[in-house]
Amino acid sequence: MTTRTLGTAGPAVSALGLGCMGMSALYGPADETESIATVHAALDAGVTLLDTGDFYGMGHNEMLIREALRGRDRDRVVLSVKFGAQRGPDGGWLGVDCRPAAVKTALAYTLQRLGTDHVDVYRPARLDPAVPVEETVGAIAELVQAGYVRHVGLSEVGAETLRRAHAVHPVADLQIEYSLLSRGIEAEILPAARELGVGITAYGVLSRGLLSGRWSKDREAAPGDFRSHSPRFAGDNLAHNLALVEALRTVAEGRGATVAQAAVAWVLSRGEDVVPLVGARRRDRLAEALGALDLRLTAEDLARIEEAVPAGSAAGDRYAADQMAMLDSESGGTAAPRDREH
Repeated sequence: MTTRTLGTAGPAVSALGLGCMGMSALYGPADETESIATVHAALDAGVTLLDTGDFYGMGHNEMLIREALRGRDRDRVVLSVKFGAQRGPDGGWLGVDCRPAAVKTALAYTLQRLGTDHVDVYRPARLDPAVPVEETVGAIAELVQAGYVRHVGLSEVGAETLRRAHAVHPVADLQIEYSLLSRGIEAEILPAARELGVGITAYGVLSRGLLSGRWSKDREAAPGDFRSHSPRFAGDNLAHNLALVEALRTVAEGRGATVAQAAVAWVLSRGEDVVPLVGARRRDRLAEALGALDLRLTAEDLARIEEAVPAGSAAGDRYAADQMAMLDSESGGTAAPRDREH
């Protein structure tokens, strides 16, 4: 397994990370035994970066990772954790809370659920519009100073917010969606990250399964599957996006690869400062994704991929409207602050 470094101030990690969200939430039912076996297979293959969130299954994902790491060397694993998303007993989304006290409280519960004394990268899942980012990052910096956190991360913030946060404490990496179908970071966010020495952990590299090569227009999302509300999986948008996938399939098969491998390899080709997260929930899907590490895309391959899936060609936003409104990365930091009820 080759390694990459999360920015100039972050840890060395495997060139591919494992995103564990789908093992607990948002993509329909998952098999817990298979999920743990998949984490084990990833670790055995040399994957060192495991990404989770304290709101994935309301703590279930962290406890699943704790079980998967039982008997393993904790120091060989980089645990990346998101916090701040608020959810109700029905699983509904209630907003974001990134006040300093909430940051520290959330970490206390995370450490207990994970069964560890520190988190390697800690990041707010979304910018809290009621709290200056400097206050949130300052609270994480205090946790770094106390030894409970090793590195500060961010998620889905725009270039200006990234600069403000980095001025408070070095940011190891920005976790943000980046794929052939989601290239919005290339205009301003990626250049800003590189200017500051901030790494990118790219999630959604298969665009929620669109780029897996296995989705079809007749497939129905399982109960609780986020994709049932995703604009890119709806009606004419889906038909358009699947046509892009078929164009990519032609390129991939010409290299003896699957659509998913070509999509992951493309993200890997974006730079040594970009680490793709693959959301495999099964060992066979993980093995397929790991195969992308052996797919060396030539300049000709990249040109053919760009022709098959041009930048900006995806139909539909990457989230529903209410979720898009929460993304500082989409608003450029111009979203109006909201008062929080106390």
